[in-house]
Amino acid sequence: MTTSWGWIGPYVIVIVLAILVGPFLASLPLFVHTVIRPVGLNASQLVLFIADGICLLMLWMGAARARQDLRDNGRGQTFVRAILFPSALLLIVLAASHAYEAHGIPVLGPPKQPLYTWLVTGGLIGAASWLTFAWVRHVDALTHAFTRRPGRRQTKHSGPPANQTPDARAGVEPAAPAPARPVGTAIARHGGGAPVTLGRYQVLKELGRGAMGLVYLGKDPTIHRHVAIKTMRLDDIDSAEELKEFRDRFFREAESTGRLSHPNIVTVYDAGEQDGLAYIAMEYLEGTLLSCYCQKSTLLPSKQVLQIVAAVADALDYAHGQGVVHRDVKPPNIMILKQRHVKVMDFGIATMASASKTQPSLIVGTPRYMSPEQATGKDVDGRSDVFSLGVVLFELLTGERPFDAENMPALVTRITKAPHAPLLKYRQDLPTRVQGIVDRALQKDIPNRYRHASDMAQDLRDILQVMPR
Repeated sequence: MTTSWGWIGPYVIVIVLAILVGPFLASLPLFVHTVIRPVGLNASQLVLFIADGICLLMLWMGAARARQDLRDNGRGQTFVRAILFPSALLLIVLAASHAYEAHGIPVLGPPKQPLYTWLVTGGLIGAASWLTFAWVRHVDALTHAFTRRPGRRQTKHSGPPANQTPDARAGVEPAAPAPARPVGTAIARHGGGAPVTLGRYQVLKELGRGAMGLVYLGKDPTIHRHVAIKTMRLDDIDSAEELKEFRDRFFREAESTGRLSHPNIVTVYDAGEQDGLAYIAMEYLEGTLLSCYCQKSTLLPSKQVLQIVAAVADALDYAHGQGVVHRDVKPPNIMILKQRHVKVMDFGIATMASASKTQPSLIVGTPRYMSPEQATGKDVDGRSDVFSLGVVLFELLTGERPFDAENMPALVTRITKAPHAPLLKYRQDLPTRVQGIVDRALQKDIPNRYRHASDMAQDLRDILQVMPR
């Protein structure tokens, strides 16, 4: 589930061409002897000025595109996203200063003048301060990226894979816990610690970390289909009773999500247990997570946002009709594929992940997107997902969250009691009916919300019909 970085090539090519072609054109007699009197430059200086400007523009645009492609994963990518813009600004100030001193722009005055010195100094101080602030604010993410996660040590085995327990497909509950492995045997693993196989799937590489645990790229050797395999360790659960309860819940959730067949929901192919790992094999997707479009600098056009949210609402409505509540609707669980196709991911996985924890007070879901009933630990139904989708819609349109606080108790209080800010406070260009949809989705009292997610989808599409093209 990664995004291709092939876009870097065109940016590099443009910068290299500007560096090579600019000085070449500037050296031609036609440009050297042509003076552009209104700006006090000859054509040679103007060509160099334009070439330098193109390089700096490409640098900034490249930083913006890289920030868009990097996911806010709370680890290394979060840190890199935070420092991209200040780092780019610092490089731009340094490069612009060097270019100005090398070529000179008479209309702006000679280099080293007091005003020039103040401008460069101010730019450097501003960029360095921004970089320092971003670094300090996200240093925890950087530390987290290099922290070795605790877990059980795995024994490497260079021979063929040891006997494996039969994989259990979605909808099949195991009759009894898997038998213990004989002493001295171990599952075969890649050099990086990833298992060679999980069930019938060949494990090709690690993709990252999901809500449950590690995520691998796998391949079904029978039909040569690539799958994403999400895993969770079972041997971290100490109590035999809790382990049995988790197994039962895991396969029950896998069965319910495996029944979902909708064009906007990721397809679950299989589920099983092997060597202390519970796993789910699902459709492998390549695209961009919706969380990349939640910052003010990367907001999507409002019409596209309404289309995306309407598609998500359709998917949720279908799942609710099948008796499945997502419980963790948020931008990182929604992916935009090619041709703007929308896929909702991780149905029920938040519940599975929480079931392996021992804290009795753990609340399932992501705090800032939870409904009031979810935040207070009450039973939820499809209308809880509607509330979370309302939060997502608000964030995609404004770059702000309707509910935010510094700690969990304060956040729960805001979600359950405080009204959200009016949408039109941030986006006066939107039709007032959009605010009405957000307000209805974010009602504290369950009966006042949309009863069905499809009703929300229909209201969004009604607005799209009257919005200008």
